[in-house]
Amino acid sequence: MTLRLSILDQSPIPAGGAPAEALIATLQLARSAECLGYHRFWVAEHHGAAGFAGTAPEIMVASLLENTRRLRIGSGGVLLPRYEPRKVAEVFRVLGALHPGRVDLGIGRAGGIARDFPRRFAEVIDLLGKPYPGYIPPTVWLLGAGSGSARLAGALGTRYAFAHFLSPQLSTAALDTFHGSGTLHASTRSALAVRVVVADTEAKAQELTAGFLLWRSRKDLGHNEPFPSPATVRSHSWTAEEDARVGHSGRQLVAGTPHQVKAELIGLARAHQVDEIIVNTLTHDPVDRLRSYELLAETFQLAPKA
Repeated sequence: MTLRLSILDQSPIPAGGAPAEALIATLQLARSAECLGYHRFWVAEHHGAAGFAGTAPEIMVASLLENTRRLRIGSGGVLLPRYEPRKVAEVFRVLGALHPGRVDLGIGRAGGIARDFPRRFAEVIDLLGKPYPGYIPPTVWLLGAGSGSARLAGALGTRYAFAHFLSPQLSTAALDTFHGSGTLHASTRSALAVRVVVADTEAKAQELTAGFLLWRSRKDLGHNEPFPSPATVRSHSWTAEEDARVGHSGRQLVAGTPHQVKAELIGLARAHQVDEIIVNTLTHDPVDRLRSYELLAETFQLAPKA
């Protein structure tokens, strides 16, 4: 099957590192992703997170667009409950004017009271559709981890990306809901966002996975921390509570050698009827993160756009 691969980067902050360094690593990763042949590159919005540096995706999107030439760039996503719909539309309309045909606006519903989210989301779509000479509107995606967002995306005819790395147990039902909408048209697409770790050997993949699992387990238990170093992971004495979280967190992750991961991703794409996987990799060292994406691009034989 023809499967597009894209990247969602959350600017992870390593223990001992600084947020500014994490943001610069994201810029460097985007340049590499373009050379490797990935289709799109998204950045996320997080607040009060010691492990993530990205609090303003619209600023990162602008910088990423200026530092790449062909790669689609977007938000994964802007947390709409925090903002006025008109401001979101105006920001991305300007980005679309400066970089026509390369901008994605991915919108999430977390971050605040979302009772009127459908109205606010529809307002953004309406504002982006109004005449604005000389620009191509950004492509709108709704991001979600359940059937509610899938139903709304289908009703409004936008694209839909499901966060498999948050709720893998809900992925089939959500995408079935989206694909079953009678309002979909030929340009409507869906994607599956999957957390992935690829390494040259199984042993290295297991080492990187252990770092993620420790960070995720401690985060679930209320410890908001940067990503632990391999040395910290090796010397860590796991508590019973942390061990109990590993099984759940492990189901959110696809890890292994390139061929092992490729087979799993193709299986997920077929099972969910999507033709795009958005890969999210979290490691302490940006070098390991880049290597994971390099190996994945190589095994899928990606090629940069001409």
